[in-house]
Amino acid sequence: MKSQFLRLLFIAALATGTFVGAAGAADEPASAEKSEPTAAEPKAEGAPEAAAPAEAGAPMKPIDRVNATPKGQLKNPFDYKDPKIVEQGYKAYMGLSCNGCHGGGGGGGMCPPLTNETWVYGGDDDTLFRLIVLGSQDLQKAGYSRKGQEGVVGPMPAYKDIVEEEERIWKAIAWIRSVWKGRAEKITW
Repeated sequence: MKSQFLRLLFIAALATGTFVGAAGAADEPASAEKSEPTAAEPKAEGAPEAAAPAEAGAPMKPIDRVNATPKGQLKNPFDYKDPKIVEQGYKAYMGLSCNGCHGGGGGGGMCPPLTNETWVYGGDDDTLFRLIVLGSQDLQKAGYSRKGQEGVVGPMPAYKDIVEEEERIWKAIAWIRSVWKGRAEKITW
């Protein structure tokens, strides 16, 4: 079953013309061009130093950030209302081939839409970051369970061995926030 899913994922990526090597995307800006976060979130009281946002210390690999941060304390250091961050986030989203499953505009495909109010595991920054890094199977093993239902819910593959810079995932999440079309009272970030 897993090999069938991976085959479908590969075919979808090829069909949309967005297949990118696992090492990274060519359309991602060089590190010197990357912008700094707009505003740092204050560190949660009692949180370990490793749980601080990336700009407070050295950036980490996404899996290292997940492992170093207690559940519920990951917060996106990038502002989804900043047009430059949103543009970089869209490039990261497309470069990671997220569109192969979630659609080019985030409206869904063989996996859930990212633009509506239904978040299968929850829509907060912590849950989304962990879902992308760990994938749905390891996220469930970490104690997360489904909260919402969608008509199409394929398993989320883990990006922990694909993405080296946590910044790419945070920027992709910022872009997802920018295209979300839900009601303001449903915002969990």
